[in-house]
Amino acid sequence: MYRPDLFRYVRDGKIWINPYTKKQLERCPWLQRVPNQDKYTCAIYFDRPDDCKFYPVTIAQMAEDGCEMLEAKDLTKPKQAQKTLNMIMIDSRPSYELD
Repeated sequence: MYRPDLFRYVRDGKIWINPYTKKQLERCPWLQRVPNQDKYTCAIYFDRPDDCKFYPVTIAQMAEDGCEMLEAKDLTKPKQAQKTLNMIMIDSRPSYELD
């Protein structure tokens, strides 16, 4: 599906730039908090850009990006968390193995 509203948030090769202030947003404008929960959902999940479909690749990448989907237990058991992430992302990208 063609989503021209996505392109309003892309500027100079960067994503999630506020189209009005031209400043970097702290998070994706379509990432919405689930009411009364500490979880987030994607409001454009079925129309999301390819970069979003393939993200995240690693637990380390999620930690570095401050990903809202990362849980504290993922940081204490990164190999198990990576296996779980690979299973979740199996239809989107190849698996990634930690050393």
